[in-house]
Amino acid sequence: MNGEIPFLKPPDQAAFRDHMETKVVHWIRQWDGQEQLLAGIIGIPLSKSSISYSGASTTPAAVRAAFKSFTTYSMEYGVDLQSLAVRDLGDIQMHVTDIAECHRRIEESLRTLYNHMPGLIPIIFGGDHSTSCPSIKAFVNRYAGQKVGILHFDAHHDVRNFEDGGVTNGTPFRGILESGLVEGHHIVQIGIRGFMNAKPYHDYVKSKGVHVYTSRDIRRMGMDAVLDQAIQLVGNETDALYVSFDVDVIDQAYAPGCPAIGTGGMHPWDALDALYRLGSLPQVQGLDFVCIDPTVDVRNVTSRLAVQFMLSFLAGLAERPSTFHKA
Repeated sequence: MNGEIPFLKPPDQAAFRDHMETKVVHWIRQWDGQEQLLAGIIGIPLSKSSISYSGASTTPAAVRAAFKSFTTYSMEYGVDLQSLAVRDLGDIQMHVTDIAECHRRIEESLRTLYNHMPGLIPIIFGGDHSTSCPSIKAFVNRYAGQKVGILHFDAHHDVRNFEDGGVTNGTPFRGILESGLVEGHHIVQIGIRGFMNAKPYHDYVKSKGVHVYTSRDIRRMGMDAVLDQAIQLVGNETDALYVSFDVDVIDQAYAPGCPAIGTGGMHPWDALDALYRLGSLPQVQGLDFVCIDPTVDVRNVTSRLAVQFMLSFLAGLAERPSTFHKA
């Protein structure tokens, strides 16, 4: 009967796919466990380790919900992503109360994943920023015997000491530096903001050889110039690069759904173009987005912004000469 009534679709076709466009929600389907992938979406729903109230554990679900708002085509970059072999691998299950166990699970899960799929580019949605430490540890293990560099976009240094609060979303880069897995001069922090970091923590990263570009540097120099220098600093002596993107690096006017908001941050277009360029760089083999809180967001705008960031990275990835496309 429904077929006789114009424009009325049966319930199971309510979310129909227009033959003229492909939505991201239709393209990034659940992985079947067999298909060879270029990149995989992984959720880490953890926010118990945040030093401020955070609903970051709800981010993976909010991001997936935002997939329906975007198509796979970008006229700015001249690319349609739908032929890329990108799938959703699901979430890493967190322990209900034990943060150390959560971090152990993150590292073990990702190590196992890389052993089974050594060519996979992970695109991880946290979770608070504490999740980046075990994620990066697994990534470094993947490149055993080689050197890894990190491009860290953030308003904060994230090197709080462990004595005053243990492992939190403010300590991931303290953990990385003190583990010795990544050398300080192979880390570049981009977008760090004034009046959001204590001087002892700034002194600490400088003493470790970490390169720092502030939000003001981006405004004065331009993102292209900052990224030119950053890539040269961490790219020349390393075999693989990991990008950790804390969304609070963006000005709160554009990203209100972050636990730690503030003015004077990056403009979204600086991030979109930076991630596109990093996506095109063969050395970049891992990426995470952290510190979104959908529970305080406005119309899911911050989660949607994170999806746009991911898509821009994938648009760059599509430009790599050896990019694998599905049949």
